[in-house]
Amino acid sequence: MPKIVICFLLLLSNLVFADCPTEKAYPNNMFPELVIETDLGAITVELDRLKAPLTVNHILHLVKNKRYDNSLIHRVVPGFVIQSGAFKADLSELESCGTVVNESGNGLKNTRGSLSMARYNDPHSAAASFFINLGNNDNLDPSSDGWGYAVFGFVTDGMDVVDNIAAVKTHYNNQLDAKDVPIEPLHIISIKVK
Repeated sequence: MPKIVICFLLLLSNLVFADCPTEKAYPNNMFPELVIETDLGAITVELDRLKAPLTVNHILHLVKNKRYDNSLIHRVVPGFVIQSGAFKADLSELESCGTVVNESGNGLKNTRGSLSMARYNDPHSAAASFFINLGNNDNLDPSSDGWGYAVFGFVTDGMDVVDNIAAVKTHYNNQLDAKDVPIEPLHIISIKVK
């Protein structure tokens, strides 16, 4: 293989992986707090770096790069979850920096007020989308049958805001080809480290 092609491939791989830093974000903060500012008010969450170190670091890098700013709360299922982190306000896909290893076996449970990573059938496909549990969803925890959905934090303030979001009217959205989408768009205005 010509040297110029090898150099180009090395440069390209550096560009691809440069967006997914491996160094620890906010290294002196074991339990970082985030303020999620939404159209309906603020939600404060505490992340558990001890139990979900890879997931928390992944989320913190996305927050640091303002990836969640001006994004949609795109799924609301009363009694189950509210979900965000997949789409920007203009309905374009929210950019992540790769996927994160599933840490669902960390002992944290999908209880009311917990934050978990959304994913596809592949257990290690979580990228940027996350949800807040509205109830105790033990069916989302790992079992002898398979992987669960990785819990990485908990709401510490603003559960009333979460419940207000859970009460909005939803419908099938043709543009997203998805059900349970709020009729009136709801946004995450910003997520910041407290």
